[in-house]
Amino acid sequence: MNQNHTMMQFFEWHLPADGSHWNRLRELAPELSKLGIDAVWLPPVTKALSAEDNGYGVYDLYDLGEFDQKGSVRTKYGTKQELVDAIAACQQHGVACYVDLVMNHKAGADETERFQVVQVDAMDRNKVISEPFEIEGWTKFTFPGRGDQYSSFKWNFQHFNGTDYDASRQQSGIYRMVGEHKGWDDKVDHEFGNYDYLMFANLDYEHPDVRKEMIEWGKWLVDTIQCSGYRLDAIKHINHDFIKQFAVEMQKKRGEDFYIFGEFWNPDLADCRDFLDTVDYKIDLFDVSLHYKLQAASQGGRAFDLRTILDDTLVQSHPLHAVTFVDNHDSQPQESLESWVQDGFKPSAYALILLRKDGYPVVFYGDYYGIGGEHPIPGKKEVLDPLLYARRSKAYGEQIDYFDHPNTIGWVRKGFPDMDGSGCAVVISNGDAGEKRMHVGEHRAGEVWVDLTQARSDQITIGPDGYAVFPVNGGSVSVWAQPE
Repeated sequence: MNQNHTMMQFFEWHLPADGSHWNRLRELAPELSKLGIDAVWLPPVTKALSAEDNGYGVYDLYDLGEFDQKGSVRTKYGTKQELVDAIAACQQHGVACYVDLVMNHKAGADETERFQVVQVDAMDRNKVISEPFEIEGWTKFTFPGRGDQYSSFKWNFQHFNGTDYDASRQQSGIYRMVGEHKGWDDKVDHEFGNYDYLMFANLDYEHPDVRKEMIEWGKWLVDTIQCSGYRLDAIKHINHDFIKQFAVEMQKKRGEDFYIFGEFWNPDLADCRDFLDTVDYKIDLFDVSLHYKLQAASQGGRAFDLRTILDDTLVQSHPLHAVTFVDNHDSQPQESLESWVQDGFKPSAYALILLRKDGYPVVFYGDYYGIGGEHPIPGKKEVLDPLLYARRSKAYGEQIDYFDHPNTIGWVRKGFPDMDGSGCAVVISNGDAGEKRMHVGEHRAGEVWVDLTQARSDQITIGPDGYAVFPVNGGSVSVWAQPE
């Protein structure tokens, strides 16, 4: 029987910029495998505008930490060889590597160019607030440190449709380029009227050379580092038809099991469904609506009705296409989409993504190993290890839900007959101590179950009818199963 799949987001925003992260991954590969982590999502591997940048200020897509550009050879995370070695080490231990692709914009141009623009309203990008005028923009990318190695493609203003800085006037704004076939892409999210523009120099996916170059790069990258999939950044800002084309081309090159998932940061379920329809379900999406539900539950305490925690979530409506997560690098404190799930509810939140049958769960590096920077947050390894153990060894088989009380919910997994000791009963409270009478199967009669989280020291004997009453402490989670 196949083991449950579990991904780890193997970075957080405040990792030290010392070039040691790829080596850290290589060293931790055996430990991750033992935890049941069989895939890691890596941060952007390409050269950014500085060695301190997390990779989202992307400069040269073909420089993986190999050329002396932007002040260093290595990226924030290490050198190209260290990256290749880390991915190989992961694969030796059965851990797939998914690489974060930033395809929306480019930053850190080598030269400026002069071109015509109009300024648009930041709150409504369809609203033009100036006559056409000329600016000096950072849009020419010649990659002097790399030259033509791997690709001779050079970027100029014709490959972009917007930018945010006029060097001649030293003024910031959102500037849309004017010219033949220029305009915002209409196959994007409609926040701010049109959300094609996000930051820096915005790639113009109506330009055939841009599409061709990005697909060629995607193929080159997977050949070069031998990763098992891609995580696509900021896809609500990128032409949705291109996302489908890109996914089709990558899977044509690497096979249908080349896994692609995307960040469509939009909690509206109808918009997510429309996006999945547009891309013909070629990629999976992060369940942003579930993340916000978990955050609301963490803030609401007993006022939050736990029976509704999965309502209007992607994992409920599209279970085969939902990548579930509690927090990530954008939602962590002080970051752009800060929406942190509070510590008191975090173990329950992880139980909801790790121990249920639906969704592809992601454990956040910052939750497991801790967050650095000026406001460090300790890791929760001791809280998460029992849940990871339960996912790896117990959370299999038929699922029966007992979502019948606003402050105490539970579910059971019946286990598989050919997996010794599999099966579990999970109870979550966001109010007072409670209990759930749940059915785990007549064949369990007489078995003694314990709480794997060690929040409770009781021993529960399964009754002759396959039922038992499973308790939980107030504001806590307990995972009941046979001890090893």
